[in-house]
Formats: sequence, C-alpha cells, structure tokens
Amino acid sequence: MATPTLTRPAPRTSTDQIIRQPRKKLTVGKIAAVVVAAFIAVLWLIPFAWATVTAFKSETDASASKISWFPPSGFTADAFVKVFQDGNIPLWTWNSLYTSAAITAITLVISALVAYALSRIDFKGKKVLMTVIIAAIIIPPPVLIIPLFYQMLALQLIDTSWAIILPQVIHPAMVFVLKKFFDQIPRELEEAAVMDGASRLRIFMQIILPLSRPILAAVAIFVFIGAWNNFLWPFIATNDGNLLTLPVGLQTIKSAYGVQYAQNMASALLAALPLIVVFLFFQRQIIKGVATTGLAGT
Repeated sequence: MATPTLTRPAPRTSTDQIIRQPRKKLTVGKIAAVVVAAFIAVLWLIPFAWATVTAFKSETDASASKISWFPPSGFTADAFVKVFQDGNIPLWTWNSLYTSAAITAITLVISALVAYALSRIDFKGKKVLMTVIIAAIIIPPPVLIIPLFYQMLALQLIDTSWAIILPQVIHPAMVFVLKKFFDQIPRELEEAAVMDGASRLRIFMQIILPLSRPILAAVAIFVFIGAWNNFLWPFIATNDGNLLTLPVGLQTIKSAYGVQYAQNMASALLAALPLIVVFLFFQRQIIKGVATTGLAGT
C-alpha cells in the first residue's frame, strides 16, 4: 500500500510577496475634470502665446488688419531692442527686485507675529482686532491711496524707496491665512516646551516657524508677486526716474507714432518673465502652501 507523500509548497518569490495596489479606475467625473482643466489651460495659453508671437513681429506685421500667427516678413527681436534702447530696463528691474524683496521680508515678519498673537495669546480687544483685520480685507486698496499719500507726504518720504515699501507691508489677508494655519498646530507641542522652560519667543522661533515653512513660502511668493505687479502706488509715490519700478518704467516708453503693438507686448513679456521664473522654481511650495492653509474650511 502506497503511503501518501507530503510535498512542501514552493516558496513564494519576492515578486509574489509584493502587495499589488489596485488600479485607480477612471470615472466619468475624473475624466470631465481633466477635460475642463485642459480647456481652461488652453484658454490661458492662447492669449499668452499670441502676446509672445506679437512681441517677435515687426510693427508693420503686428498692426496689420489680417491676423496671422506667422508674420509674412518673419520673426524679429526689434521690439525688444527698441524697449532696451528707450528705457533703463536693468535699473527698473533692480528697483522692482529690491523693493519687492523688502516688502516681502517685512510683511512676513509683521504678519507672522500678528497671526501668532491672534492664534495663541488671549488679550483684551482680540475679537475687535480680528474683526478689523477681516474688514480690512474687504476694503479695496485704491480707497486708501489718498490717505497713504498724505501720510507719506507728512513723513517726507515721497520720492524715496520707503514710500513704495512701507504702505505695502500690511496685508490683512496674509495675517488671516497665517492665523488659520497656526490654529492647526497642536498646542501640546507648546505646552511641552513651556514645561521645559521655553519662552514665548523661543516657542515661536523654534517650533511654530519651522512647522510653518510651507505656508510661509506660499505667503512670501504671493506677496512678492503682488509687490512686483503693483503699478498704481509706485506710480503715485515716486516721480524720480531713478526710483521707477519695472511696471511703471515700461509705461514711460511711448512712441509718437501711435500704439506700438509689438513694443507693448515686448514690454509686457519683460515685466512678466521674472514672475514666470519664480513660479516655475517655486510652484511646489505655492501648491503645498495653498493646500495647507485651511482656506477650504473657512
């Protein structure tokens, strides 16, 4: 009588041990979202592409009544050469760079300190201050131009860099965003630090700020972009040609022969190019910062 033999199952290979993740199914909603996003991207890219093409046309082709993506006389960089010849682009770019950087740095310091106080410290008038900050977000900035101008005039700061910088360092919206983010940080971390003898300033510098790097980066980028693009206030606050920012300086390049479309598009691209570079390098911080602000629940 034959005895049954027991056979061991073959050992599983490392491939069999890998846990296979289920493939994500494409639903109708996801496909529709992708299509809508692609459509919006195309709507944004078409004007930008047209501005770029126009900037590399001659003025004759740019002002022609017949619309053409490919100019009959070919592409040329004459519009950019004309802009650089008629204006001081390096100086204006430097003025925009250092004023925007100063506005960003001062805004971060002020907004972070105010937001931390509103988030963690109980003091008299806290609710009133928070109400004022929210109300200030609603007020259109042009409404404050005349009071700010008279304030700078009283301080004898007109036609100085400080006249451009100081009125732009108060951002109620950024205070609100940072305050909402600080509210999400567990208070247990601070309580443990207090038990170890840490002061309020040390907690802010060594605990709150390191945990807030994504939102601080996002706020810095948003403030820098806003300061760089600001045209109205630098135009009003300065008359000195050596203090003109890039958006203001480019508007001084005018021609006596009517509207120069290629030259205008070249000026617009020169003003937008630094911001495009900033976004390309810091888009991850921007997206991450927006995603972690908690604005969706406000």
